[in-house]
Amino acid sequence: MTDQPKRKGRRGRGTAPASHRTVNYRQLRNPFPPMDVFSGDEIANMHETALQTLEELGMKVLLPQARAVFAKAGARVDDEMVYIGRDLVAAAIASAPKSFTCKAGATHRDFTMELGALTFQPGAGAPNCTDLKRGRRAGTGRDFRELIQLTHHFDVFQMVSPLVEPQDIAIHLRHYFTVEAQLTLTDKFPFFFSRGTPQVMDSFEMLQGFRGLSDDAFAADPYCYTIINTNSPRTLDIPMAQGLIDFAKARQLSIVTPFTLMGAMAPITVAGAITLSHTEVLAALTLTQLVNPGAPVCYGTFTSNVDMKSGAPAFGTPAHFQASLAAGQMARFLGLPWRSAAGSASNMNDVQAANENQFGLWGCLMAGASVIIHSAGWLEGGLSVSYEKLICDVEVLNMIAELCAGRAAGTDEIGFDAIAEVDPSGHFFATTQTMARYNTEFYEPVVHDYANFGTWTERGSIDASTRATAVWTKIIEDDVRPAVDPDKVAALKAYVAKRTNEGGAPPES
Repeated sequence: MTDQPKRKGRRGRGTAPASHRTVNYRQLRNPFPPMDVFSGDEIANMHETALQTLEELGMKVLLPQARAVFAKAGARVDDEMVYIGRDLVAAAIASAPKSFTCKAGATHRDFTMELGALTFQPGAGAPNCTDLKRGRRAGTGRDFRELIQLTHHFDVFQMVSPLVEPQDIAIHLRHYFTVEAQLTLTDKFPFFFSRGTPQVMDSFEMLQGFRGLSDDAFAADPYCYTIINTNSPRTLDIPMAQGLIDFAKARQLSIVTPFTLMGAMAPITVAGAITLSHTEVLAALTLTQLVNPGAPVCYGTFTSNVDMKSGAPAFGTPAHFQASLAAGQMARFLGLPWRSAAGSASNMNDVQAANENQFGLWGCLMAGASVIIHSAGWLEGGLSVSYEKLICDVEVLNMIAELCAGRAAGTDEIGFDAIAEVDPSGHFFATTQTMARYNTEFYEPVVHDYANFGTWTERGSIDASTRATAVWTKIIEDDVRPAVDPDKVAALKAYVAKRTNEGGAPPES
């Protein structure tokens, strides 16, 4: 560029540009109007069918304590089958809070859970993990801690998820390890497993002690959450039913998530699969409100189709997209905050993985999901979390967060003065407006490379996955953690040592 803009007016007396762009992705609102896939009458019919299913076909509930709760409220119980009347369901929907504040380890990490809010979690629950440096492997404690560090680093993740199972930690001690890692490596909203009352109570006690929370303060707001998966079709197993009860009693958050695959564990149609999923959510929701009316609960679904040639789960498909839209309609029908999911069935961080995750992600956004889990890192239909894919997916999440932040259009942004500074056929590189904003106006990529082909080649022709390896490696090496009270850390470690010496807490099954 050789032409320079003519300097007019107050040129040269603008404010100095900021040296670094500051972003805040912590309190996002979904800016997109929700999209419907079914009519209002069809949604009402699906809800009515769910009520009919609970009344006439029932829900299999394996936990005797849960069946006793239903029976006391007036539900008909026949052996392990529970038949739930629509009056109980209606009362539960009415008492479930439509908005609540999730309290994190630092107040600036708190967020509101409600319709219209938007929070992201990385991929969760994988038995394996993979990266370009160490290959694919069974998840370990080291992997769990490293993935928590990556979650903490990126503001676009408001919630911690159980990214990978640390399989080198014994199951009766694993909850101590995962809770301690979350409390010391991040100050974001933590996840606790529901694997029996003893483990849940241990986890609550660790959190309360570390955060300095009285019983009353702990019960006033959710400070942690769990994910409850029903066993589709129409089964609620012992650990999950117990988790609903334990978290409801403590007024902590349960995210109820049937995992329904069309043509396998659910009807092959989108409408049928979502109706079954809705039925199971209503049963679980009703249990939480019978235990403790007003206990926070999040409507959830994870519905996609299977590959009918192999029976394997498929993600990021048109049916997955449509199921997310339908689930959003059902959640809005109830008025509850809700959880959806992205993800990928690809076996590596390739174009299939990117396409599937982004298509699934946009389905969640157009559906108005309050929580999007598996938004980054998931491969193999949830069997593996990829370090590189997590970084690559964060790029997309950050861009979505930028869209959520919106754009101003005031006098300074419209920029008549900037237009006036430049003659026809000139350029805006050196205008007062550009010079004041060039460091801060645009999104700064995490892993994308905007260099031209020649420059990219001179730099070694490094692809996105390789660049992502460098990104996550640096984050782990830098090891930036929240400030923590060393006395509280010592007390936490002493508690873990004491409970370990006492034998830990075996999970219930």
